[in-house]
Amino acid sequence: MDSFEINKIIAAVLLVALLVIGIGKVSNILFYVEKPKTPGYAVEVEQASGSLITTTEVVEKVVDIAALMALGDVASGEKIFKKCAACHSINKGGKHKIGPALYNVVGRKVGGVEDYKYSKALIAYEKEWTFEELNGFLIKPAKHIKGTKMAYAGLRKEADRASVIKYLNANSDSPLPLP
Repeated sequence: MDSFEINKIIAAVLLVALLVIGIGKVSNILFYVEKPKTPGYAVEVEQASGSLITTTEVVEKVVDIAALMALGDVASGEKIFKKCAACHSINKGGKHKIGPALYNVVGRKVGGVEDYKYSKALIAYEKEWTFEELNGFLIKPAKHIKGTKMAYAGLRKEADRASVIKYLNANSDSPLPLP
């Protein structure tokens, strides 16, 4: 194949490309469509009268902590706590790991260990680790105290939470009486 034939093929490809682009431009001129300023259709909706409007109240779920604590036991709490042991120590005089040591945690102020660097959210929380607080926190820590550094998914089962809380309470110099 000589150079003249190659030039004819290249010219044909370029001519087709120019025709496609040219036809598109010419058709835009011949068939001009004015676009609407606001796309879509406006839907007319009547306003509801004041008597029909209902308000939804946020009802905080009250947990019967005594019934919840009856579900758990210390032995299974020790087994379940192994998930927590990767980040927390439970031994008396135990050192902090990624999370603070949890000996004597039940009844202690949230963010109350002096030699551990807590998140700002836990320092500002201003409550104590009661049975109710621990239960709420263990469901989903990041949701219970927004801004906590604890990246644990939580314990969904009530019996598991009750068992862990009982185990934490048992690992204390003076365990609190169960509700």
